[in-house]
Amino acid sequence: MVGGLSAGAPAWLVHADAWLVVVDKPAGLLSVPGRGEDKQDCMARRVQQHFTDALIVHRLDQATSGLLLFARGADMQRKLSMDFEGHRVHKRYVAVAGGEIEPSPDWSEIDLPLRADWPNRPRQVVDRDQGKPSLTRWRAVGPGPLAGTTFVELEPVTGRSHQLRVHLQAIGHPIVGDALYAPPDIAAAARRLLLHAGELQLVHPASGEPMAWQSHAPF
Repeated sequence: MVGGLSAGAPAWLVHADAWLVVVDKPAGLLSVPGRGEDKQDCMARRVQQHFTDALIVHRLDQATSGLLLFARGADMQRKLSMDFEGHRVHKRYVAVAGGEIEPSPDWSEIDLPLRADWPNRPRQVVDRDQGKPSLTRWRAVGPGPLAGTTFVELEPVTGRSHQLRVHLQAIGHPIVGDALYAPPDIAAAARRLLLHAGELQLVHPASGEPMAWQSHAPF
């Protein structure tokens, strides 16, 4: 299967060719196996049932849905990982943030260093002294689906764990449904984290062709 999908392809499969695979991960599913027998079902295992040489290139939080990239083989995994490190892969997320924010066509930046909150793992915290540089571009695009919420678009420039969630919480607009970072009322306002990886763009590592995929947020 090169460039297209067969009629019997699983619903989560967005694109597959001889070099890479793009999938649409549902919320609640791990990207890779976790610790324990109850955490072995994951997107990587499901992809490898169809593409035995598929290797993870980046991850999404278990609670986050959306587009996830796999490489076909170790050489392609190294190539695509280098593209991520070199900021040659473009990702855009959509989220529902708590609070009403005036929509704007202009992008703002959240530049706050992050580190692991070791006594409370897997939580991350802003730490201006010991945190790693972390940068997110964001803008408000309109009213959210719930009263007192706003749809926002997010572009992570760096790729720290929980970066988008912590950065929005830090500016006073935690993501609705975020059990780790939102206050109880905003965390309980949705049955899932309202964060979705909706756009993925890169230059194809074999053909050099610009590639772009989109996934509509299910909220």
